[in-house]
Amino acid sequence: MKSKTIYLIRHGETDYNRQGIVQGSGVNSELNEWGKAQAEAFFDTYQHVPFDKVYTSALQRTVQSVQGFIDLGIPHESHAGLNEISWGCREGSIPNSMDNAYYRDLILSWQSGQVDNPCEEGESPADVRARQKPVVDLILSRTHERTILISMHGRAIRILMTLLFNEPLTAMDKYEHSNLCLYRMKYLYSENRFILETANDITHLLSLDIPHN
Repeated sequence: MKSKTIYLIRHGETDYNRQGIVQGSGVNSELNEWGKAQAEAFFDTYQHVPFDKVYTSALQRTVQSVQGFIDLGIPHESHAGLNEISWGCREGSIPNSMDNAYYRDLILSWQSGQVDNPCEEGESPADVRARQKPVVDLILSRTHERTILISMHGRAIRILMTLLFNEPLTAMDKYEHSNLCLYRMKYLYSENRFILETANDITHLLSLDIPHN
């Protein structure tokens, strides 16, 4: 049975993550030292996997998270379709109490089914899934790539998982994520479906010392 194995990770920690600052697709932040340590720990654990291709978003934090694999000479492609959701005019700032209320109400609206409701000056979950689909179609069309690694972002991963598993976008918040977590799944071509094998796995990070602020 022909299949494709997909290792899907969220990028490592950035200073914006540490400080609780909204990044989205408009802030092209770098990994901090802890994020680099997370990336190194993931590489040390999975460098033996024979990846045929590495896919990332167009933002540098996802590329830095898989740089070790790229340095091995594994082919790499960046796709803006895999970028994080645009949180609009609130990106790059620490949320205040009014912002927190805004985000809470926005996410509640998505959970209630208003998935076309965009962030102010940003994107909706439906917008993100629409730009993800052509990238997914491209990846699945490459049947010769049997094992691939994808590096993405938290909310974008939640949205992507609903696309892969033919679920409504209202289900996206069930897909939890941590910095440099792993989702591993298999796509069965003969059945046109995905099988989830690992979710939000961070066992590769357990050997790291807890960072201090």
